[in-house]
Amino acid sequence: MEKFDLYDVQRAFDKIKPYLRETPVVDSLFLNNTGKKYFFKLESMQPVRSFKIRGALNKILSLTISEKEQGVITISSGNHGIATAYAGMILGIKKIIIIVPTNTPSNKIEKIEKFGGDVIKMGRNYDEAHVKGMRYVKEHDFVYIDSYYDDPLIYSGQGTISLELLEQLPKLDTIVVPIGGGSLITGIAVAAKSINPRIRIIGVQTAACPAMIKSIEDRIFYKEYPTEDSICESLVGGVGKLSYEMLPKYVDDLIAVDEEDIVEAVSFMALQEKIIAEPGSCTTIAAIRKYGKKIGGKSIVAIISGGNVDEKLFKNIITNRMTKN
Repeated sequence: MEKFDLYDVQRAFDKIKPYLRETPVVDSLFLNNTGKKYFFKLESMQPVRSFKIRGALNKILSLTISEKEQGVITISSGNHGIATAYAGMILGIKKIIIIVPTNTPSNKIEKIEKFGGDVIKMGRNYDEAHVKGMRYVKEHDFVYIDSYYDDPLIYSGQGTISLELLEQLPKLDTIVVPIGGGSLITGIAVAAKSINPRIRIIGVQTAACPAMIKSIEDRIFYKEYPTEDSICESLVGGVGKLSYEMLPKYVDDLIAVDEEDIVEAVSFMALQEKIIAEPGSCTTIAAIRKYGKKIGGKSIVAIISGGNVDEKLFKNIITNRMTKN
């Protein structure tokens, strides 16, 4: 399988830079303690409110004219679909098909449609949508924009976060990253460790679907993985093949966090830090709050990968927190 390296990430950065803003890094108001500084890299401030725009742009910018004329298609739990639709819109792609599972939050579907994507619902969760969606892809003549499975252009696009981050915080020593399929953490880890091998990379998953943790522990590629009920719809499902092959060399530790701790982290970010972050992003905050000593480090960055939180879910979380108080 074709892999990627720092050179590919740098090329991706040069390509996508004209279309994106540099996302801010802010220091935490409430996590900092003696001898430690915590920061948030706010990918939630991207135009589509998630990091996924980086990989989607890099991929679509790499298409030939004839491929662009064919139109593009992808399978997504939401954020990659939004990113693909937005990238397609600004790059003049006329036909954009986004296949999503039926449990995709309505706010994400609305954004896909706003950016010109045609939504097709298939399957109860991401793994089911992917199986059914790939059949649809094979039957139609569109260019497939991979979410995370095996496209190095997607991975190298996500890795551009590290290039920004190391310019913004050259002395950082630890990066805490949420894990779904693995393109985000693999891209970040390859780029960051290639520049500074001493940087520690900590990956975090919901305990409702610890697919990457189990893949690495069991040394088995779990393309699909059983999922318990989770508010982190963007993180559930199997792992990417490229992540499974590359990540073990670069990651320093993997942590699973409970759903309760993720809910607490969402409300903590909103009410204390005044940052709207979707549950998948808040796995990093849950890990820091509960396992800060294990994570270690003195200059620690949590990747806030997205802010496309479902409105109804967010209201429920905040209302419940306010009621408890």
